[in-house]
Amino acid sequence: MRFTCIYSLTLLVVVFNVLVHCEFQTLAHLKPQANDKTQGRAVVELLKRLLGNRSREFIVSVNRTLSNDSLEACELRSAKNNKIIATGSTGVAVASGIYNYLKYFCNCHISWSGNQLNIPRPLPQLTGVLRISTQHRFRYYQNVCTQSYSTVWWDWPRWQREIDWMALNGINLPLAFTGQEALWQEVYLSLGLNQTEIDQFFTGPAFLAWNRMGNLFQWGGPLPQSWHVKQLYLQFKILDQMRSFGMLPVLPAFSGIVPQGIARLFPKANMTKLAPWSHFNCSYSCAYTLDPREPLFHRIGSLFLSQLVKQFGTDHVYNTDTFNEMTPTYSDPAYLSAVSRAVFDTMTAVDPQAIWLMQGWLFVHDTAFWKPAQIQALLHGVPIGRMIVLDLFAESTPAFSFTKSFYGQPFIWCMLHNFGGNTGLFGTVESINSGPFEALTFPNSTLVGLGLAPEGIEQNPVVYELMGELAWRKEPVNLAKWVSLYAVRRYGSTHENLAAAWRLLFRSVYNCTVPNYKNHNHSPLVHRPSLRMNTEVWYQKVDLYEAWRLLYEVAQPHMVRETFRYDLVDITRQAMQLITTDYYCEIRDAFQAQTLPELLTSGGVLVYDLLPELERLLSSDGHFLLGTWLERARSLALDEAEARLYDMNARNQITLWGPDGNILDYANKEWGGLMEDYYSQRWSLFINTLVECLDRGRPFRQDTFNQAVFQVEKGFVFNNWKYPSKPQGDTYDIVSRIFLKYYPQAVKRLKSSTR
Repeated sequence: MRFTCIYSLTLLVVVFNVLVHCEFQTLAHLKPQANDKTQGRAVVELLKRLLGNRSREFIVSVNRTLSNDSLEACELRSAKNNKIIATGSTGVAVASGIYNYLKYFCNCHISWSGNQLNIPRPLPQLTGVLRISTQHRFRYYQNVCTQSYSTVWWDWPRWQREIDWMALNGINLPLAFTGQEALWQEVYLSLGLNQTEIDQFFTGPAFLAWNRMGNLFQWGGPLPQSWHVKQLYLQFKILDQMRSFGMLPVLPAFSGIVPQGIARLFPKANMTKLAPWSHFNCSYSCAYTLDPREPLFHRIGSLFLSQLVKQFGTDHVYNTDTFNEMTPTYSDPAYLSAVSRAVFDTMTAVDPQAIWLMQGWLFVHDTAFWKPAQIQALLHGVPIGRMIVLDLFAESTPAFSFTKSFYGQPFIWCMLHNFGGNTGLFGTVESINSGPFEALTFPNSTLVGLGLAPEGIEQNPVVYELMGELAWRKEPVNLAKWVSLYAVRRYGSTHENLAAAWRLLFRSVYNCTVPNYKNHNHSPLVHRPSLRMNTEVWYQKVDLYEAWRLLYEVAQPHMVRETFRYDLVDITRQAMQLITTDYYCEIRDAFQAQTLPELLTSGGVLVYDLLPELERLLSSDGHFLLGTWLERARSLALDEAEARLYDMNARNQITLWGPDGNILDYANKEWGGLMEDYYSQRWSLFINTLVECLDRGRPFRQDTFNQAVFQVEKGFVFNNWKYPSKPQGDTYDIVSRIFLKYYPQAVKRLKSSTR
């Protein structure tokens, strides 16, 4: 008997190793479509856009034989005439190799918030061959929500800059969801739905991410026909550019969610109506989903994918998410396996080489439902190696560890980092630095890549640079050393204050170690006021204030750098966010102690000085303007009616998030214009209400206040006011005034609170 057990165990190990080997073999067909010359040309054009005439100092070529194991590599060497020769196995490998050289040999920096490209003349020499390689087959980018929180209003020039950024940061597996509604419309019309039924299905542009996942319908719509045309045009250019670098764009697929009108056309179809999503009722949620065993399921899924491949071509990777934040009707493992099998079958019916890329968010979002049996059933409805799971929130709540490496399916370790595109300094750098390497050494690990999966981008660039770089490293970095060098690159300066400030930030605000912490910017500043607000932070405030002081002390000579101006505004904004919390606590305590003078003093400073100063600060930098967001939205419209629709979408998403504040302040932003006409107005009403309650001897009633403040919030969404899209005021003067006024008392307040 003992011999039999040992033999069985050995056999299991052999079988598992075969499965893992097969998994990598199964993914081996995922290769760039563009030939080597096309990819090389794409990098040359990128360098021209980035470096101008100095791009000629780089001799670029792509040679796929440089890597014989699908793991990309780039080799750089010095040539005559002070040029650098860069050869990579893909365009992405060359671009990221050159960026590595620009960072570590030229002290340069490229980010969403500005570039620092003061390249030495001549280019620094390399001794021998510098080889940069990755141990990760895939470097994934985007969250399904990024398409709504960040890229929704982008034009082609903005998309081109982002794709350049992807290539420079080594991304080879980007999500490409733009324009799909045009194809869905064609499919639904061909099935017999009328335009009204389709219009009642699609949401407005700012909410399409949740329409695609089956959470939301109609809200913010209907989608104009001009939207479909413009988004299709964009998608063709996006895909062409991504593929030219050797990337593998991930296209959408069918999850089983259908418009209600399908019930009219196919009354006998086996359909289920799911429960409401989030805080919406069935007016805008309660998805209709087809049973996977229903023949119509396969028909619709195959119709869509056929149309998709015909229009866009394919790189064989498709994303769709079943049950995203929605509990399945049945927990029976057989049912869940049937669902995933049916979804996958609609893919392979059109593309026999299809790979399903699935966000693993559902497993950490609803742990009450997704037990081991249910998770394994859903994952094993698809052959091992034909699904890649995104471990979406791995830096905080990794799922690979409690699913035994997703029960054999390949997975990508992702950093989610940001929820809702919130403004606010945040990071989990220790976890980010160690997590990918722990995943690699996990027993029987099926890790095939690393990913960036933020809900919203264009914030905290340091975190994304670190995470992107780790895909090309063999071991964790020394964080203090790494961030010191980051400061030199970002500002083009070796002043010790800059490196010291960043080391403080990396040990405090950028190193959240609270288990399962979600970065929703919980600050009272950007939430509807009440007497019970979250005032906790995960870091030592003194570190943030000291970093602020260090940057301010050397600000004047560095203000010429866009990157420095952005960071000075950002850290000052973060400090004022903390100071707002201090004033809120004083206001709350004064009301509860019924001391009107203290309430009037603290409330007056907040409403009449601090928040107006914050408004002026944010309005002085082009990266923090409400007007830019609204102008981009309106620019996509063909007429005033469309412009009003897009304007409402843009405003509602960052404030009420729904008709009744359904997901209120989830996507909060600290922007010039928004501070003055939204947040300040709420705080003013709150303090006036508290004063009135004390004056009249009445208790504060939150429900009554909520009704009143909702009118303020709704008024902002529909006021149609225009806001500047160009910065106003002198940033240095504004920061100086704020610092001299608020820094001393902030530090004093801290010292008194620790006695």
